[in-house]
Parts: sequence; structure tokens; C-alpha cells
Amino acid sequence: MIGERSSKASPQQQAGPHETTVTDAILRNALAHLRRGELAEAEQLYFEILAVAPGCFDALHFLAVIRYQQGRYEAAIVLFQKAIETSPRKAQAYSSLGLAYEKLRRPEQALASFDGALALMPDFPDALHNRGRALAALGRQEEALVSYDRALALKPEYAEAFYSRGNVLRKLKRNEDALSSYDRALALKPDLAEAFYNRGNVLRDLGRHGDALASYDRALALKADLEDAFYNRGNVLRQVNRHEDAVRCYDRALVLKPAHAEALNNRGNSLAALKRYEEAVADYDRALAIKPDFAVALYNRGNVLWELQRYRDAGATFSQLIEMAPDYDYAIGWLLTCQMQCCDWDNEARNIEYVTTVARLGGRAILPFAFLAASPSVAAYMTCAQTYVAYKFPASPEPLWTGQRYIHDKIRVAYLSADFHSHATAYLMAELFEAHDKQQFEIVAVSFGPDANDEMRERLQRSFDRFIDVRKMGDREVAQMLRDWEIDIVVDIKGFANDCRTGILSHRPAPIQVNYLGWPGTMGADYIDYIVADAYVVPPQHEPFYAEKVVRLPDTYQVNDSKRRISERTPSRAEANLPNAGFVFCCFNNNYKIRPNIFDIWMRLLRTVRDSVLWLLEDNAVAGENLRRYAEQRGVAARRLVFAQRIRLDDHLARHRLADLFLDTLPYNAHTTASDALWAGLPVLTCMDGAFAGRVAGSLLHAIGLPELISYSLEEYEQMALKLATSPDMLSDIRVRLAQNRKTYPLFDTDRQRRQIESAYRTMWDRYQRGEPSVGFAVPCPP
Repeated sequence: MIGERSSKASPQQQAGPHETTVTDAILRNALAHLRRGELAEAEQLYFEILAVAPGCFDALHFLAVIRYQQGRYEAAIVLFQKAIETSPRKAQAYSSLGLAYEKLRRPEQALASFDGALALMPDFPDALHNRGRALAALGRQEEALVSYDRALALKPEYAEAFYSRGNVLRKLKRNEDALSSYDRALALKPDLAEAFYNRGNVLRDLGRHGDALASYDRALALKADLEDAFYNRGNVLRQVNRHEDAVRCYDRALVLKPAHAEALNNRGNSLAALKRYEEAVADYDRALAIKPDFAVALYNRGNVLWELQRYRDAGATFSQLIEMAPDYDYAIGWLLTCQMQCCDWDNEARNIEYVTTVARLGGRAILPFAFLAASPSVAAYMTCAQTYVAYKFPASPEPLWTGQRYIHDKIRVAYLSADFHSHATAYLMAELFEAHDKQQFEIVAVSFGPDANDEMRERLQRSFDRFIDVRKMGDREVAQMLRDWEIDIVVDIKGFANDCRTGILSHRPAPIQVNYLGWPGTMGADYIDYIVADAYVVPPQHEPFYAEKVVRLPDTYQVNDSKRRISERTPSRAEANLPNAGFVFCCFNNNYKIRPNIFDIWMRLLRTVRDSVLWLLEDNAVAGENLRRYAEQRGVAARRLVFAQRIRLDDHLARHRLADLFLDTLPYNAHTTASDALWAGLPVLTCMDGAFAGRVAGSLLHAIGLPELISYSLEEYEQMALKLATSPDMLSDIRVRLAQNRKTYPLFDTDRQRRQIESAYRTMWDRYQRGEPSVGFAVPCPP
């Protein structure tokens, strides 16, 4: 934690008039040396006095002052106590003693000393000020405030007391009052660097980031070695997503204080935000070398290792964190996430049971993203999402939109995402953005993802009326921009996925805020009005488990891009490492979606269907190793699992032609992956159950006219898979119908989907214009 600095009256400054002794001349000479900072000379003279007059108060007192200035506080205390024994009515000596105790962080004894001074001199403003600091150190902030006010009543121009008063007010969360106190201190003493520094801290707490940075700059102009000012300046820059500048500030702080573990941790956070993950890990390691029990750094290290897809190392880090801090928020959930990414099922079931129980009770055990793959419970997931959004993205107490009605020629819609580049969400939505009716809607992209130089990025930039890169803007700043533009509808197509910016919506920048496509479930936030769904992914009985009002599109919630290119060339089976003959079961879902019960079914299918293979995507080598091991344990040769690497989308779609049947996963279905398979002509067998994430493939199959490929239990799923694998005519017929339906059914009719979405937006907008509350509704089928 960053300590607060204050300007303290020194024992030397508090000394009373000199006692008349036979050594007056020596005392005057010693004091002159002391005031010039010539401590050795002064010390020698005081020792000469004490050699002949051991009870000389001034010699004892000022020798204690020298020890204090040398940082030898224990020795100073002994001498102050001797001085008090010699002259017990000297208030200054008690106050000086209290300052020495304060330096040793012994606030109880400091307080007793200051009280001793005030018992002798009740109108002693310095002692009252120092007493306030001791009370504050003891957590007795209200009493400290009273003590500062008494000091200021006696000495109204007391800059240091105003400064200390501001520190206490900040601890009491009275930030506006604290700011006023710092301003009073600086009006009296404009060169008080620490006041500018803590003023910056208050401004940061108030969300006034620009003013905070200016205040830190003033502090550093006065005191260039104020490492905490560089550190907190970096923190503010990080809050507003100016991560390059933040790293430079942390660098300056670390030059001044190389063992600043917190600066290393936060520098790591900014480097992680810049995708400089290896450097971030190095910073976390340095922080932990300095502070081995630094749980936050350990947590962040695990997160970055996960980003590096070093899932085994990340899991080990989270295990270490749990051993250090068993109840650390979300640590057990991250461990489970790493286990799922590695397909490490040995201890997974126990962890799933634990996090599900804790999530139901509103505990911070697992992130919503991981929960979708871990549990089918829609009720427990809602509680999980509500807990997370309240913790991570609470509603702003000062919403930007407060009921105003905008009158525009067009409905203004802003899509928020980090995925306006070659990404699954963009592959689905690109044509929708192009097809929007620009006579009726003004369409804006708000991008907080990478500034990618790829074909998809160029295509998307051409499709919007405005395309805004907000990576270097803070959440409140982006929200204010949307409010200033009078955006009618903000559509979040990212949800809680990686690189999300839900905090933008928490400031309520628009009258209508929508959760669509990017997140398969409720976001649990009161400030999100609607979720766009359909009757399959959110059946009526699930509505109580959605914080948003449910808007149902008539065909499927998932829009698709009918312009997706499929390479003309199909690779050979040999090129894909597939055997020359045999049935090819396929699942190109991410490995974390593969659950043990689904894998058991797949292995039984391989044992039953002669010469068949299972073609999977290899997310990471560890998952591949584990899946091969589990296959062997289930009596299936590891060679019958074939792993595909990630390749260009058009080539990936083309290789689907080599597969015979796509086997879906549960409780987290294929989403974009299912659309890819269907677009490429590969039948998808799914099991529809549980929450939104487990019902998506069923929605897509309804929208392409193949509901017979939907099972409703794992037993039925296994039976259907076996029947399709052993009935070539049946499977061939399905493939023919899929090829036909692709051209005529709603799933890939982008203009039909565009009309449905725009109808939903108009209905939302009409209700808002009439001042009516948000309600769920069904969009009618377009003509």
C-alpha cells in the first residue's frame, strides 16, 4: 500500500527556551551547530555538557533530537525519557517523545506521549496535530479529525494540519471534504508536495483522472523523488487504458524504489494489457521474490500464464495461491478452468461440485465464462453472473443517461466489442453490419480490441458509419462519448468474454442497453435492459433466471455471414493425418468443452464403429496428451484420436468435407463452430439441455430444418450417433437436405435475420420513446 506523507514538526522545532546553566555558552554554540545541520559538532558539545551536568535538560533533549535526526529512534526515546525525568513539566519533550514513537510505528505510546504534552499545555497546536496522526494510525479517524480541528482553531494557518485532516477525511470516504482540506493546505503552503500527491489520490477516487494526473505532476515538479507519486500516476494511467504511459511511470517508481513489489505487480498488469505477457510474468516473479506472500501477484501471474496458453503452469500457480490463501476470490475457479483447458479430469469433478455450490450461495468461486462449461444449471449460473458483475462492474452511482429522450432522424446503434477483426464473432456478424438499413439506422462500432491489420478488419471498417478505436480510453470516458453522441441503443457483443469492457455499460451511457450474441447467457446486470435470444436458447421457463428482458427472434438468435468463403481445394485425408478409410467423427470445439461423460460416449462409439476415428482440434499439447491417455484407459488406441491444428478459416471450412459427422459437446455446445460445420455441409449431432450455452446448436438445427439431429438426453445422443455412423443412406440423405436447406432456410439468410434484428431494435426504441419500461417480446416473422 502507498503510505501517506506528512510534514511533521521536529523535536528541535518544538524545544522550549534554554535553561540558564553554567554551560550557557556551550549550549548556544551547540544549538548553532545543530541548526546548521552540523550534528557531529553539536553532539560533541552536548556530551561535554552532560559530563559535568548529567541532569541538563537542554543537553539531553537536543542530544535526543540529534538521535532522532540520525534515524536512531530507540536511542532518541531513551534520551527524551531522561530529559522528562529531569524536567517533567516540559510539554515539548513529551511531544518529541511521541514523534520518536511514531517513527517506530508504536502509535499507542505516541498517543500517550502527545496526551502527556497536552495535559501540560492544552493549547499546544503541534501536539494536537501529532495526536491526530497517532489516532489515525490507530484507526480512530473521527477522533483524529477532532484533534486536527482543535489544532486549527488554535492555529488557523496551519498547513500541515489541513494536510493531515485531508488524509483522515479520505480514509472516511469524505473525498470532497478531503479535497477541500488539501486545497486549504496548498493555499497556505504551495510547495507541500505530499499534499499535491494525496490530492491526486482523492481525485483518482472521485474518478477525475485528468485532474489527478495534473496533481501528481505538481507533486513531482516539487519533489522529483516521490516514488509513490510515480506509482499512483501509473495506476491512474492504467485505469484509463494508457498502458504504455503507465509502464513508464512504474519504471520511474522502480528506479527510486527497486523493491517496490506493488509497482512491479501493476507494471505487470499494464504489460499484460499490452499483450506483452512474457514481460508481465517476469514482473510478477520479481514482485513475488520481494514479497513471497503477495497473493495478488500470484493471481495475476496465473491469469497471464493462462493467456500464454501455459495452462499447466497456470494451474500450478493457482494451486499455490489456494494453498497460500484458500478463500482467495475466484482462485479455485481459475484452477478448474486450467484443468478443463488441459482436459485434466482426475480431480475435476470435486472442484466442479465445490464451485457450483459456492456459486449458488453467491460466493466468488468461478468466473461466468468457466461456469458455462462446468455446469448446466441456469439458476446457479445466474447467481454466478450477478455476483461477478456486482463485484467487477457495479452500476455507477452517477449514471450518464438519466431519462432524456433523443429525437433523431435515424436510430443510433453502437456495437461494443474487442472482436472487430478475424474472430468468431466477426465471422458471424460481418454481413449484418454491412446489410443494416442505413436509411433507418446510424451504425457505430466501438472497438476496444487489437488494431488488427487483416481482411476482416478492413471489411468491418467499411461497413460502419463510424468506427472508433477506444483502446486508450477509460470506461467512463467511452461512456461519456456515447452519451455525448446521444446513442439510442448500445449493443454489447462481447459480454464477459476475454478483453470485455462491461464497465462501459455500468455508467449507463444510453437509454437502451442490449446483450447480444457475444455472450450465451445473462450478464446479471440491472443496467442491461435486453438480451436477444430465441425460443430454443431461452425457453419461457428459463426467463426468471435472466436479469435482462428476453427478446426472442423467430428463427434463431444467431446471425450468420452468407459470404463466408470456403476454399475450393479439399485437402487429402493424408494431408489431414486421417486414415485412408473409415468413418470420421469430428468435433472442432475448443478442448475445454469436452467433458468426461461426453468423451466416454465418443470412446464407446470408436470401439463399436470399426476403423472409425475421432478428429479433434488440438488447443494445446497438454490437452492432447491427456485425451490420448484417457482414450487408452477406455480401451481405444491413442492413434484413433487425430488432432487438427488451427488454420485459415476458408481452409478450415474446406477440411470439414473430410468428416462424416460432427459430434457436439455439453453443457457448452458448439456455437460458431456449429455454424461453420453446417455452412460447410457437415451434419451436426447435438444434445440440447441446460442453460443457453447448451441449447445453441439445437437452435441452429431448427433454423436449418434439421431438428432430427437434436437429442434431449445423452443416451439418445449416443444412440443417434451410432445409428448415423452405421446407416450410410440415412446420413447421406441428411447431407443432401443440409445442402439444399443451406440455400433456403433462415440460418444463412442474413437479410432475413437483419430485418428481424432491426425490428427488435425498433420495438425497443418505440417503448423508450413512449416512456414505457423494458419488457420481453417476440419479434414476428418477416414477410
